[in-house]
Amino acid sequence: MTKTKGHFLFRETIFILLLILAIIITSLFVFKIEPHFALVNCIVIITFLGLLKRISWKELEEGMVKGIQSGIQPIIVLALIGTLIGAWMSSGTIPTVMVYALTIINPAYLLITSLFSCMLISSLVGSSFTTVSTVGVALMGAGIAVGLPVEWVAGAVISGACFGDKMSPMSDTTNFASGVSKVEIFTHIRHMTKTTIPSIVLTIVIFFILSRIASIDTKALTEMANMITIIEDHIQISSITLLSPLLVIILAIRQVPVIPSLIFGIITAGITSVGLQGISIGEFLTTLQYGTSFPIENEQVANMMNRGGLQSMMWSISLILIAFAFGGLLDSLQIIPTLLNGMITRVKSKGQLILTTASSSFAVNLLTGEQYLSILIPGQSFKGLYDKMNIDRKYMSRTLEDAGTLINPLIPWGVSGAFFAQTLGVPVLSYLPFVFFLYLSPLFSILFGFLSNKKTQA
Repeated sequence: MTKTKGHFLFRETIFILLLILAIIITSLFVFKIEPHFALVNCIVIITFLGLLKRISWKELEEGMVKGIQSGIQPIIVLALIGTLIGAWMSSGTIPTVMVYALTIINPAYLLITSLFSCMLISSLVGSSFTTVSTVGVALMGAGIAVGLPVEWVAGAVISGACFGDKMSPMSDTTNFASGVSKVEIFTHIRHMTKTTIPSIVLTIVIFFILSRIASIDTKALTEMANMITIIEDHIQISSITLLSPLLVIILAIRQVPVIPSLIFGIITAGITSVGLQGISIGEFLTTLQYGTSFPIENEQVANMMNRGGLQSMMWSISLILIAFAFGGLLDSLQIIPTLLNGMITRVKSKGQLILTTASSSFAVNLLTGEQYLSILIPGQSFKGLYDKMNIDRKYMSRTLEDAGTLINPLIPWGVSGAFFAQTLGVPVLSYLPFVFFLYLSPLFSILFGFLSNKKTQA
């Protein structure tokens, strides 16, 4: 007998969302397991609920496979960035930036310097990933060297990197949010300044205060010269090593796709490694796989220098594979569309609409770990309602960017969250309280929505 396919009602999707949250919170905070199996547990339970709804296993499986297929591009990017970090460590690029940072930057202002440096680079290249994997890694090393809390430094680096990812006209998410909303990109960017400026100003003030109250380790300050000597003993420090990242930045500005840009960075780093550092091609290729392995006795310097490689990204890649499978499963069950359609019927005002849009982007981020879907799905679902309520779509595009792009790094299994945690060596739940810019922006979006609230018949 042929099974009749069922569907979930709105109240059932609310129950499923709460169930997912309960499983994840219990797994992470009570049992303290990695987020991988928190999501695996969700997949098992949601699959069981799907079978109870008489949805065939084949359809559920196809949904998971389709979800994984949609994650191939970010997985390739993560693999290449891990490889690139190893290449830039081997070529001396990141060690050179570390030495310059330790030599030039005043430790008392390292947090502010990290924030502004990452804001500048990310605004130029339009990519938080490129910013974090280059100057971000070096600044983390400098922060560790002077004894600053790693969570604070990671918060400054990520806040600055995501500023450009949100505001740069070369950012893929900025273009995507304006494209989905059918809003001209510079109109979109100008409108975002209303939430971005107060958010970044508050972030700057907070990090300035943290800089003033931070206790700089005087012992670490006296050891900085020794650390620089150790680095210079193991690799040649030269401005020539900065040519590779400079070329990658130029390619990003010229809007060359990210994958060929990263490959070009690896190749040029290889030339520098062989030509300047004098390592063999075989050693360089091994570094691309496993990262650098300098024989350094000083544990702190060793942790700073021995980084990168394809294998270093396997934790993140495996997590993202599971997250995309989970997202594909939810898509096959039509859980997210049902949830959003139910929310739409309850919207009666501008403030409620903006809050619902932000909540939807957050929910999609939470359920799928994918920032593009957190922009696309709510954007497609709500744009008709913005038109019906006679609300300019620039409000939607801004909200999608604030609650889509910026929330993803706060999700441990989000593409950005997994990458930042692995690259900087700081878990998401550790840096989460200190990425002030990331949650101030969506809060300002919601606040301004209600301040300009006007009752409208839906």
